[in-house]
Amino acid sequence: MDLHERNQFDVMLALACEALAERAIQRCAGTENALRRLREDPDGEGVWLSQFVDGFFDDWLLTDTSAAAFVLVNLEKRALPADPGGTVGEVMQRQARAVFAELLRAKVDQALQQALSSGM
Repeated sequence: MDLHERNQFDVMLALACEALAERAIQRCAGTENALRRLREDPDGEGVWLSQFVDGFFDDWLLTDTSAAAFVLVNLEKRALPADPGGTVGEVMQRQARAVFAELLRAKVDQALQQALSSGM
């Protein structure tokens, strides 16, 4: 992967992190509640991580196999969650979304924790 692609991925991830954190804070009535809900149930009330990632992938046109490969290449060192199988393209799409969601959850957790520490 070249530096431009890595930079593009990092910008995309930062924007997703900011958007999910902001949305969770608003829907959960505060940073502390958002962090607690993100940790307890990322797909639960107020956070809806999978729904967010699905919409984000649609908005960023990450819905084909080459886009899934772009995400997976940038996350090559992260562990993949279990997968029910299917075609290579279907598996790549699911895995790209799953591994991106896990990284996004961790980054938002970190951002919310930092916000709490700094008194925001």
